Amino acid sequence: MENIISLKDIILEFEDNSRVLKNISLDIKDKEFVTFLGPSGCGKTTTLRIIAGFLEPTSGDVFFDGQRINGVPPHKRNVNTVFQRYALFPHLNVYENIAFGLRVKKVPEKEILSRVGEVLELVNLKGFEKRSVHRLSGGQQQRVAIARALVNRPKVLLLDEPLGALDLKLRKEMQIELRRIQKELELTFVYVTHDQEEALTMSDSIVVMNNGYIQQIGTPTDIYNEPVNAFVADFIGESNIINGCMPQDCVVEFAGRRFDCVDKGFDPNETVDVVIRPEDVKVIQAEKARLTGIVESVVFKGVHYEMIVDGVDHKWIIHSTKAAPAGTMIGMTFDPDDIHIMKKTPEVQE
Repeated sequence: MENIISLKDIILEFEDNSRVLKNISLDIKDKEFVTFLGPSGCGKTTTLRIIAGFLEPTSGDVFFDGQRINGVPPHKRNVNTVFQRYALFPHLNVYENIAFGLRVKKVPEKEILSRVGEVLELVNLKGFEKRSVHRLSGGQQQRVAIARALVNRPKVLLLDEPLGALDLKLRKEMQIELRRIQKELELTFVYVTHDQEEALTMSDSIVVMNNGYIQQIGTPTDIYNEPVNAFVADFIGESNIINGCMPQDCVVEFAGRRFDCVDKGFDPNETVDVVIRPEDVKVIQAEKARLTGIVESVVFKGVHYEMIVDGVDHKWIIHSTKAAPAGTMIGMTFDPDDIHIMKKTPEVQE
C-alpha cells in the first residue's frame, strides 16, 4: 500500500516557545486503520488537527497523496473529521444534518438523496431520516456524525475520541461498527484514543505517543508483545517492570537471581528494564520456585484473578485462572521468551 499521509519533521510551538510536538515524522498508508494512542497531553489530538488543517506546524511538512498541503485550509483537504462532541445541528433532522455539507457544495438534490440514503444504510440508520437529533441515543447521534462525514466521500476520515461519551457496552459495539465501515468503504481511518483496549481491538497500526514524541509505531501484536521501552510496556496493558542487568547475551539478572532470556546485543552488565506481563507469570509451589512472594490481595476480574504479590524488591501483578488466598506464600516462574529486556533510555527524549 502507498502512503496517503506523510508528516515530515513536524514541530509545533506555542507562543511561549513550549513545544507540543517535537520532530514528529510518520507515514500513514492508504486504506489503513491507524490509531494515535497516548495519555492526555501527549500530542495525539494536536497531530490529528495538523493533518486536518486546523493547526499549522511551526516547522515541518505535511503531505497528502504526495502533495505538500501546508497552508491548505481544512475545507480544501480531502479529509473529514468526527469529534467527540458530535456538533450536530439541533434544528435539523437526521437527513438534513447529513445532507448539510452537500447542500453547501450545491450538489444536485437527486444526488443528495442517493448519497444520504447510502450512508444511512451504511451506519444502520435507515428509516431515521425525519427523526429529530434530540430523540436519538448517544450511539445514534454518533452514527449521524459519522454519516455526515462520510457523505462527502473523503479519502481519509479523522476521528478524535468519538466514542468517549458512550457507555462501555455501546462503545464496544461501535468499535466493531467503525471497523466494519472502514473495511467496507476501504477508507483510511486515523483515530485518536487514550484507551489501550480500543486501540488494540480496532487498529492495523498503532502510533504510541508521549510528551510530544512518537515512542513506537507497530501492529497491535508488535506493540503489545515487543514494546520498545518501559513507557510503552506499561501503557499498553499492565506490566511488571523490574530493574535488572545483562551479564551477557541471553542472560538477565534481577531480584537477586539469574534467568535465561532471548535478548542480546547489550553491553556486559548493562543496566536494563525487565518487563514481564502479568499473564506470563505462572504460579507454582513456593518450595519449587526460584522466586517467591506473599499474596497481598486477590481480585476476581471475570476471566481471571488478579493477584498482587509482595516479592523481593518488587510487587508483582499476576493474572491467573487460579487464585491463592491472601497471606499465602507462592512461587513464580516464567519462560525465557516471556522476559522482555529494554534499554534504560529515557521515555522522554529532550
